[in-house]
Amino acid sequence: MTAAPATRHRIAPSASRGGQPVWTSRAGVRFPDLVPRARRRAWVTAGLCPDTDLYALFTGRVREHPDRQALVDDAGVLSYAALDAEVRRIAALFAQEDLGDRDVVALLLPNGRDAVAAELAVYAIGSVALPIPPGGDDRDVRALLARSRARGAVLTSACRAQAVADLPHLRTVFAPGPGDGRTHGLHSLPTPARPWRPRRADPYGPARILVSSGSEAEPKMVAYSHHALAGGRTRYVGSLHPDTTVPPRHLVLVPLASSFGSLGTPVTLAALGGTLIVQSAFDPAGALRTVAEHRPTHLFAVPTMLRRIADLPARPDEDTSSLRAVVSSGAPLPAATAQACRERFGRPVVTVYGSSDGVNCHTAGERHPPGDSVGTPDPAVARIRITGPDGAPLPTGRTGQIEALGPMTPLCYVNAPELDTRYRTSDGWVRSGDLGRLDERGRLHVLGRLKRIAVRGGLNISLAEVEHELGTHPAVAEAVCVPVPDPDLGERLCACIRPVPGTPVLTLSDLTTHLEGRGLARRKHPERLLVVDEMPLGHSGKVCYRTLMSRATARSAREGPQGAREAEESSRGRSLRLPPVEPA
Repeated sequence: MTAAPATRHRIAPSASRGGQPVWTSRAGVRFPDLVPRARRRAWVTAGLCPDTDLYALFTGRVREHPDRQALVDDAGVLSYAALDAEVRRIAALFAQEDLGDRDVVALLLPNGRDAVAAELAVYAIGSVALPIPPGGDDRDVRALLARSRARGAVLTSACRAQAVADLPHLRTVFAPGPGDGRTHGLHSLPTPARPWRPRRADPYGPARILVSSGSEAEPKMVAYSHHALAGGRTRYVGSLHPDTTVPPRHLVLVPLASSFGSLGTPVTLAALGGTLIVQSAFDPAGALRTVAEHRPTHLFAVPTMLRRIADLPARPDEDTSSLRAVVSSGAPLPAATAQACRERFGRPVVTVYGSSDGVNCHTAGERHPPGDSVGTPDPAVARIRITGPDGAPLPTGRTGQIEALGPMTPLCYVNAPELDTRYRTSDGWVRSGDLGRLDERGRLHVLGRLKRIAVRGGLNISLAEVEHELGTHPAVAEAVCVPVPDPDLGERLCACIRPVPGTPVLTLSDLTTHLEGRGLARRKHPERLLVVDEMPLGHSGKVCYRTLMSRATARSAREGPQGAREAEESSRGRSLRLPPVEPA
């Protein structure tokens, strides 16, 4: 089964940035490449990026080993040939609805064959995939579809379709099943029409949009080219496999639509030709059964998932001997969790420091990295430098902002030039918003975040968004949110509230009920509450987050594992009031 001859997009002279082409969607969204084209070409010439598109890579794998297991999900096993047949059926459905070259197609689906086949089908028709991580509310989904001007979408239900029905650029909505009038059925057979053939997309152009909840009120979207996914991102995953004679088998427990989960469909299947193993929903005991039954070489999960697996009692017949390594990312990995995994699996635990913005470093190959080291940067994936407040690179040992540039570097933020200005340099470097340093051996040490987010179980929660919604409560005068450490989830969210004078004492239940009524997703709700008479101020007159975080963390430590229950008890009228705090 072969792809159609290569078709390159002709870019009008006006659609350029600094003399290099700018890919523009049919709905008018521009995708400038903020990395100079000469750098991209040099990476291709050096063999760091294959000069082809993702669907062409996938069909090459189909020809090489049609009978190899491609996908293992809750419904069973699909070979490469069977998966490609499903991909082509869905691609024909998309093409039948006039989706194709230079469109953005959004995908909101649980892990499984629908999600995998639909993403590959988007690449097959020459479109750009926008996988949306689960757990967001309707307004998050609507914001993503509106900013990307997606012309097509595959959504989990007709109810989701109703929430975005009035978006002017959204041409077609699919949903699993046969369709119901408002949506087209993803499982329908295409109506015979003109022959459909795959399109060979420009590998320098966008392939997939990664979504990050980040530190903004709306989720950020980062556009990756075929080169960046099949080159830099694939090289980081491939470096976890010292034995290249054994095809990789990846058990990916995180959502495939997440930034971490992007190692699934475009990397494991299209670029590496391995086997992708997934669960539709995370189940710790089920994950162990899957390891025993389907023999993955690597397990990918966020720290909270790993802790819950490691804490399960071992079964007499448990077999995890197929694993070569356990790979953690999405949030800092607590030392206790890493040790619990090493004891449970008897295998190396690899920590990956990375983000949807294009930063990457990991500890594979480092036997005893020091405490806060995340490994030695690989320039074939992304070079790392540390810069000062003026943007100038700092010498070894100095602390500053972590920046990255390499074959993995994305094109741009989607329809958000203000984010490009904030997080990208004029020559393409990514500003991570994280603090770090490089030691004398070239290892990267991550020391904290500049961005105001909480990372709960691998999911980023924008503190600004929650603060805004808390501020709409009539009894809230001021609201500040801070993350507090948690041994299970990594961090939990604490709401620090100054009530309107004379109002009844606020409880956690009052606030969460209000947030639910405002439509804020439950995963973003605070789980701790501090009620203060005055907000502590720093020397600049701004709220001192460090003081609030210290107070909240101290109380959380005193509460221990019972903290969530005690916080809920406070919702029955026993909220903590802090005395005024001296300015820090």
